[in-house]
Amino acid sequence: MDSPQPYSRRRLQVVADADPGAIARVVERFQNLNLIPRRVSAEFSSNDLLHIEVDVCGIPDEQLALIAAKIRQATSIVSAYWFRLD
Repeated sequence: MDSPQPYSRRRLQVVADADPGAIARVVERFQNLNLIPRRVSAEFSSNDLLHIEVDVCGIPDEQLALIAAKIRQATSIVSAYWFRLD
């Protein structure tokens, strides 16, 4: 039986107000830590909210929690949370 990988793939799901700087504020957190996400996606919804997804690998859960907490402190961010993809 395989043991769970300590650094499996995770997705950060962010919902933000319609603000042109929201995407940059989310990606900036990774740049500050010298991390390159596997994938970044953003979509503007019909209810005037911006949905941003960031996929990462190889980052400990504790560090992911800190990243999400910092993002939640930014202006225009409605919510930010992580979940496991595999």
